[in-house]
Amino acid sequence: MKRRIYFYIGAPLISLVVFLFVFLKFGPLGLFQTTVVPLEDAFIQRVVFKPEQITVTVFNNGAEPVTIVQALINDAYWQFTMEPSRTLQPRERAVINMYYPWLSGDPQHISLLSRNGTTFDKEIEAAAITPQLQADYIQAFILLGLYVGVIPVLLGLMWLPLLKRLHEKWYGLLISLTVGLLIFLGVDALFEAFELIQEVPTALNGSGIFLIGFLLSILVLSAVSHKTEHLFDTDHEHTQALIWGYLIALGIGLHNLGEGLAIGSAYAIGAVALGSSLVIGFMLHNITEGIAIVAPLTKTIKNIRQDVHHVVLMGIIAGVPTIIGSLIGGFSYTTEFALLFLAIGAGAIFDVAFDIIHSIKKGSWLSLFKVTHVIGFLAGLFIMYLTGFFVTG
Repeated sequence: MKRRIYFYIGAPLISLVVFLFVFLKFGPLGLFQTTVVPLEDAFIQRVVFKPEQITVTVFNNGAEPVTIVQALINDAYWQFTMEPSRTLQPRERAVINMYYPWLSGDPQHISLLSRNGTTFDKEIEAAAITPQLQADYIQAFILLGLYVGVIPVLLGLMWLPLLKRLHEKWYGLLISLTVGLLIFLGVDALFEAFELIQEVPTALNGSGIFLIGFLLSILVLSAVSHKTEHLFDTDHEHTQALIWGYLIALGIGLHNLGEGLAIGSAYAIGAVALGSSLVIGFMLHNITEGIAIVAPLTKTIKNIRQDVHHVVLMGIIAGVPTIIGSLIGGFSYTTEFALLFLAIGAGAIFDVAFDIIHSIKKGSWLSLFKVTHVIGFLAGLFIMYLTGFFVTG
């Protein structure tokens, strides 16, 4: 009986493997012999600038092998070495090294020419030394993460004593304000992720990466929220508020991780002017994240000193990922990981926002449209919109 079960399970799988092998080995080109040259598709993923040297990472994005025969910099042919070989198999990466006396700040146009005459291009607006894993650069990226992520979030948490002193009737406004802040952050992460999908090689399926990350975070956080809600029976309201705070911090932290990846990579190629106005802009924009974390605690927290360790830990969870993201982005940025973390962050933020909305309605969706709730929600959107101007400015 067991043998029959194994046969029923294994026979279709073995047949599928054999079928795929035959198809990949002999078809469709093996079945339909033509004189058409196979379409080549390569993708320049990363360009690293070192003194008098340019290193290019290229990825075979197509279904056919690609052989690189020439490399051009600013329309001039240049000698190069390529590892592991000049022929890339499908979904294979290779590294191209060229000794070239580039000048800092000058634009660079890099082209790779295949054996069949197909060109693959990459435009660099301003060449700059790519940071290496050294103490000075590590310190710079850590400080960047502190300025952009950790300090603003901790400053936002300092509003808790003031928010707690507000009359209880304003609690609904604060909670709806939190939802507005979160929805804005979630939509912002979605649009950033949609832009990154266009930069991911089609062979790596950027849409699939986004979908997996987005749904994964929603399902995991929903399961955690459901589990914790039934584990705690004593002081349930305060426990639920703490859970919301931690989930909001986690969602914002994942969002800031993706933001740190983008900031670190842009800084690494000299595409971001790290002036004081930009740092102040990010601080003003991200300080609202701290408010979003502590707003659910304003009604249930009785003694701030007793729960200060929770508040500080929430700030660490939300802010420190910016440092991690800036380090990864500065030294080994990949579009796929940036897309994945942005998708996870967006899903987490939307999941927490939905949980809070579910608590607001209290059995009736009409309660969502109270004047205080609507004003708070719109105020959250408006605050995030206004602080965004300081970032771009």
